[in-house]
Amino acid sequence: MALIALAADKGSPGVTTAAVALAAVWPRRVLLAETDPAGGDLVYRSAAAHGGPLNPNTGMLSIAATARRGLVPDQLWDHVQPLSGGLEVLVGLGISEQAAGLAGLWPTLGRAFASLADSPNAPADVIADCGRVSGDTPATELFPHAALVLLLSRTEPEAIARVRDRAAALSNKLHGGPNGAVRPGAPGMPLIGVVLVADTNNAAKLSGQVNDMLVHAQTGARVVGTIADDPAGADQLAGRRRGRLEKSLLVRSARKVASDLYQQFGAAWSVPNTGHAGSNAGPVGHQGATGHTGPTTGYTGTGGPGGHAGAGR
Repeated sequence: MALIALAADKGSPGVTTAAVALAAVWPRRVLLAETDPAGGDLVYRSAAAHGGPLNPNTGMLSIAATARRGLVPDQLWDHVQPLSGGLEVLVGLGISEQAAGLAGLWPTLGRAFASLADSPNAPADVIADCGRVSGDTPATELFPHAALVLLLSRTEPEAIARVRDRAAALSNKLHGGPNGAVRPGAPGMPLIGVVLVADTNNAAKLSGQVNDMLVHAQTGARVVGTIADDPAGADQLAGRRRGRLEKSLLVRSARKVASDLYQQFGAAWSVPNTGHAGSNAGPVGHQGATGHTGPTTGYTGTGGPGGHAGAGR
């Protein structure tokens, strides 16, 4: 079981930037799902593997009809589109009004996402870009099925205060109160982590300070890594700028976060859930049913070394 949900409280910390960067370097097969009820961006900015545009009707929109009849995890692949660099994505809704079609289906999606790693045919982890969350955002219904809920935050004082309060609210909702020793992946008990978007020169110091604050406030959350505040790298990832994307601070920092998370929790994620037989999640570098092997390094998008939703979301 490995559903990793990324979200933010307010502002523009770059949730989609982080989600795409992490998915592009994830150490085993991964599905990137745009689950922001406000709508996704990949369809507007990314090229499909065939060189043309992504189909906006294949993804979260098309999966709604299937999910109403019940959803087997492998059915997710029927709604997935590969980007030009090979990253497999479940394209998000076009506009927020379409979220009404998913009413009542978010827990079903959460269970399918979480169980995909146990598929006997095409196992994969799922990284879900949940966008900005608040108490009434339906995407939070995915969280009880996640192994990790990662809150992305910049390091301005107001941003840190918001992520502290959001982490505490999620801990109360998911864990029934502050709990700093929750077993990650337990049903309804995902680990809540904070990923900071920070200048690399100050990242270590800021991480320690913010982590101390989260612990002191008994939020139940911990800082699990930092993503470089790298506008040039974000532009490369979005296809707006040329350059060696793999050398960018953004991708290098995302690779470190992905590696650390997988090193810490990967063994637990490789254990099948009860009731799901034949898990074939395999080790790092697993080759799935579509021939994808290992991390999606070399991911490219629209017009160059990019293809994500942009740094502003």
